[in-house]
Amino acid sequence: MEEDVGVTTHTEGLNGLSHECKPLEEITNGHSNHKPVMNGLVSTHNVKDHTNGRAPLRSLPISALKQNGLLQSLAAGDQPPPAEESSELEKAREEWEALESGQPALTEESNPTPLIPFNEALQYFQTTDLGELLRNIQPTIRRTGLAAITHFLFGPPRLHRELLEERDLVFAIAQCSLDNSQTVHMRVLQTIYKRLMGSRMDVPRYGTHWENIGFQGTDPGTDLRGTGFLGLMHTLYLVMDPETLPLARDIYKLSHHPIQNFPFSVMSINMSRIALQVLREEALSKECNRRQQVVGVLNEFYVATYLYLYQLWTTQQKTISDSGFVLKEVELFAKKNPKQMLRRLEVFLKERRSSVVPRGVSPDPQAQQPSPSLGERGTRATVGQGSKGKEMHFTGVCDLPPDMEGEARLI
Repeated sequence: MEEDVGVTTHTEGLNGLSHECKPLEEITNGHSNHKPVMNGLVSTHNVKDHTNGRAPLRSLPISALKQNGLLQSLAAGDQPPPAEESSELEKAREEWEALESGQPALTEESNPTPLIPFNEALQYFQTTDLGELLRNIQPTIRRTGLAAITHFLFGPPRLHRELLEERDLVFAIAQCSLDNSQTVHMRVLQTIYKRLMGSRMDVPRYGTHWENIGFQGTDPGTDLRGTGFLGLMHTLYLVMDPETLPLARDIYKLSHHPIQNFPFSVMSINMSRIALQVLREEALSKECNRRQQVVGVLNEFYVATYLYLYQLWTTQQKTISDSGFVLKEVELFAKKNPKQMLRRLEVFLKERRSSVVPRGVSPDPQAQQPSPSLGERGTRATVGQGSKGKEMHFTGVCDLPPDMEGEARLI
């Protein structure tokens, strides 16, 4: 006996198109009446479509079923699929083949979003109202008693007053979560994927393809705890700057090594966490004062930190089981030797510019694509702009309790 049940799900195909349906559990309480129909098509009952007790057939791409781990159909009578659905079948086959090959399907409906430069993404945050987040940030370490006196007398210099707003912006970004409704957020995510994978087409917001670039699951947003959107901003900087893109691809290649592999994006987020903590401890204040900027210095320090980890990983033949020890070593060295870290990066990039390829790193001709460059170019120019727009909330590394500060871990 058939039951008329309104069942829909919400999935996204590899071509970026979404298919809207209602959760199965809302109607069936976790139980379903499913029958497979022919050629991978599924039929869906919709309460609004019921006229004479029979629901029309509707097809879903195979990728939509694959995305949720479901290869099933909903019972809807014995009507044969109409002839006009042959185009849907063809589209489903293309998506299935693309899924098997690990690349998004190239369909006529595909409309890839343009790559976003780092400075454009930064300008978005400079012109967004982050007032609520700014009230909750902790840009410096709270010291009391003898520790405060010692830091005042013998610690690093304080950040210049005119740089405080830029520093606070960094910590506010570190509390922003990934927002699906913000076009800039989605462009940043797509740009990172395209630059690392060498692809041109957009990929779905959710799916196992994000594991290809080192996220831990189907949703990159869940890996941003500890650094918020700043973790993505740093990765964007790494892959969009023509001088650091070859390094990014070398690190990415190492992350897929059969023995020395590690999750590229998760490790990158850990480098952002270390860089943010060094900034909070004011170890970068001297360099920021010298250059009269914060964002550019922090970007370079993040790259320098990832370079240091990359060199340790390759020269000492590290594996994922060593990640905790390696992160601790990188963090301690970064905090004690910030100037040396930046100097190592400067030498590394100078050697590459001079066509002297550093050991273990391969040249990359695609790195000469235009993008924002290191350090001072264009970063400081727009920092003083007002902040207006939508609020974003994220509890990140800015709110870590004091007993967790400095703890090295693979997030």
